[in-house]
Amino acid sequence: MSGRDFYAQDASARASWRLAVLMGLNSRTYKFALGQALLEFGRHGQETVPLAEFAAAYSLGLVRHSAHGPQVPHAAELSKDDFLTIAAQERAATLEAGHPTEPLLAAAVRSMPSMVMQKFHNLRGGTAVPHTFYQLAGRGRHRVVRLTPDLLRLAQSEQAAGLVDELGARWSIVESSFAAGIGRSLIEDGVTVDWDTLKITDKRRRRSVTGIVEATAGFQHGRCLICGDVLAPGDAIAVDHVFPFSLMSRFDSVGSWHGPDLDALWNLAPAHATCNGAKSDRLPSPVELARLGARNEAIMQSPHPLRRTLELSLKGALSGRDVPSWPEFLAAVQMAV
Repeated sequence: MSGRDFYAQDASARASWRLAVLMGLNSRTYKFALGQALLEFGRHGQETVPLAEFAAAYSLGLVRHSAHGPQVPHAAELSKDDFLTIAAQERAATLEAGHPTEPLLAAAVRSMPSMVMQKFHNLRGGTAVPHTFYQLAGRGRHRVVRLTPDLLRLAQSEQAAGLVDELGARWSIVESSFAAGIGRSLIEDGVTVDWDTLKITDKRRRRSVTGIVEATAGFQHGRCLICGDVLAPGDAIAVDHVFPFSLMSRFDSVGSWHGPDLDALWNLAPAHATCNGAKSDRLPSPVELARLGARNEAIMQSPHPLRRTLELSLKGALSGRDVPSWPEFLAAVQMAV
């Protein structure tokens, strides 16, 4: 699945936003700090925001995150004038004050227009998302960020809270992939699932990364895999085993389960709790299989480590068979059961 295919499933500003946040390249975390600020100002309906005010929200969000994880790969060398160098120097004073220090704010105002604000809409391969969410206007002290109608509608929509959660989850995943030791584990081995907390963790250290629902819902357009309706705020959400996990124990009782691990990320999908309860242990319908295949293909377009997790699931998951695509993989699992 390409980014174009993902967008075609839900041709909307929501899909453009998810393309930018979930599938763009991540050499630093600036994109997430920018996205967080956009959604916050958009939620309050601010059409025009002075650049300095916008930069304050951006830099404060990034500094708060930097207290818990790296915002750049651990091996990266930063110059003394690099924005992240200044953010590290000003972090303690900024967190104590609850707002950016003057040096940090000045660095953000100086760097944002030529850095993250030039790149937010860009995708791999020199393309860009179909929608634009902001524009820079004015000069000097009068420079402003103008939020587009698409961004304002998005930030005040039914799925806005979910978009905030998805962005936070992706930010945590990227931070973890940047961390020394943990990042290498995630990139090489992918993630596993802690069912006690419904979190995904790195396989070696079992350190929590983020929630399963938050990490994966955006790749299925914020919709229940079973009924296809929006996972709205206030809805009880469950993590569905699309192929029921009971199959493994049922076949294991006679020593004949030779299929892939059904407790792995490829087979887990957010769903309404009511839909999940009604589905129980039945096999997935053709529509559900198609949705799962499309969701997994979308994840394969994202940077590590979720992509790596699914690559490992595809590789050698069915004994003696080379399965190149998710539709073929899922069809083979269906035949096996």
